[in-house]
Amino acid sequence: MSDHDLADQMEETSDALQRAREMVGRRVIGQEKVVDLTLISLLCGGHALLVGAPGLAKTRLVEALGTVMGLDANRVQFTPDLMPSDILGAEVLETGPDGSRTFKFIQGPVFCQLLMADEINRASPRTQSALLQAMQEKRVTIAGAERVLAAPFHVLATQNPIEQEGTYPLPEAQLDRFLVQIDVDFPERDAERAILLATTGAEDAQAEPVFTADALIAAQGMIRRMPVGESVVEAILDLVRSARPGTADAHVQISDQVSWGPGPRAAQSLMLGVRARALMQGRLAPSLDDVAALAHPMMVHRMALGFAARAEGLTLDAVISRLVEVTLDRDVAA
Repeated sequence: MSDHDLADQMEETSDALQRAREMVGRRVIGQEKVVDLTLISLLCGGHALLVGAPGLAKTRLVEALGTVMGLDANRVQFTPDLMPSDILGAEVLETGPDGSRTFKFIQGPVFCQLLMADEINRASPRTQSALLQAMQEKRVTIAGAERVLAAPFHVLATQNPIEQEGTYPLPEAQLDRFLVQIDVDFPERDAERAILLATTGAEDAQAEPVFTADALIAAQGMIRRMPVGESVVEAILDLVRSARPGTADAHVQISDQVSWGPGPRAAQSLMLGVRARALMQGRLAPSLDDVAALAHPMMVHRMALGFAARAEGLTLDAVISRLVEVTLDRDVAA
């Protein structure tokens, strides 16, 4: 594909993304940043962790995305008694008309294109880990046989940050599989007023398909061909490496504030994410502003504060904002 053809394809995809944003916005009002970050995650071929209180339209968002992006969607409510087979599926013994017995595989809800893992931290670590291979390799191993998942495959998981009793925090290895953590806040007053009027009337606005699964796969491949300037690449490296305590490139205060920092997946996520954000805004190449805007959602779940920093009331938001300001010369609010 020539550079001219790539530019034309990018412009067409950018226009389609604007229509997709509008369609999702019909169903999810007042959460434009959340919608954008979720679409960025899908464009990058990644998974997203939605963190927010109940009633903030997280389930509604996933349903709308499934419709708009043309994806086959399933939802699993994670509970303490949920077993891995409830997600992956299982082999059952089936008796035929002639009395013969054979094993038949019954697919679990993971065999879809968009899986909503609702309140993922309520399930046991054993069940949580059942998603690890699916999220990383897009396949699962059941009864010794590998089964390939549908393409594309995305997990959108939710967590309630308020109630922690009876939950199992996600291990670092699984958190790292999420391309982005999206904090879902309460809507502004005007947005909440619009929600009241839109959702308590006789009719509820409906979303319409904009993409297909094949079109999304094509867009994901196109994202990887988008050129990235050397200054953006160096900025991503500077930012990620400055957040690792005990290393030569660490920021001077990081070793005292952070117990562990982001690995190479953070840099990989940023490299894809800045391209997707640029495309959504109709630009043909990412800038340093894209790096600054995505630093928090792509790094916050890959870092942990040290005990002393927590005792002082420091937050990861403040740490990341400071790193962005120092390494990128950008003043960005968390």
